[in-house]
Amino acid sequence: MESLRIVLFGLGAAIAYGILHDQVTAHLCVEYFTIAHPPVVPTESPFLLAIVWGVLATWWVGLPLGLMLAVAARLGRGNRLSLADLRPAILRLLAAMALCAVAAGAWGAWSVASGSPVPGGWGPLLPADIHVAFSAAAWAHLASYASGIVGGLAVVAWTVWRRLQPPAGALA
Repeated sequence: MESLRIVLFGLGAAIAYGILHDQVTAHLCVEYFTIAHPPVVPTESPFLLAIVWGVLATWWVGLPLGLMLAVAARLGRGNRLSLADLRPAILRLLAAMALCAVAAGAWGAWSVASGSPVPGGWGPLLPADIHVAFSAAAWAHLASYASGIVGGLAVVAWTVWRRLQPPAGALA
């Protein structure tokens, strides 16, 4: 049961982050979702697009990372870790992802404002007045994916390392 709780928390945390992240980026530049993504719902509402894409773009990362984390924390004998043991690391990862997204978004906005092309070759398809916002959204998304995957694997590795440590108070 604890393994399932870990998987579901990892999945839920990824989806919640995705929805919140997409609420920011969809309101910053809805065209990132209406032009640079295939249509999945017939709306241009930033709120609704953020919910739909927040789920679609994150469940497939959150589920395998949650599964790997549950296996790393619970499989085998020895010092098993619970969700309570892992929750702080997962929440720190989400905070780090948000910081990476903000930094990358700011860099992307500055980059395009300074004359660099819009990422992904989208510039010619977009009105010039949204190039900076689009770039900020695109870079924020790239940073969230990269930091989430790398950070998620780091949390799994940390979990394995922590399980290999002798229990507190054990004689060496």
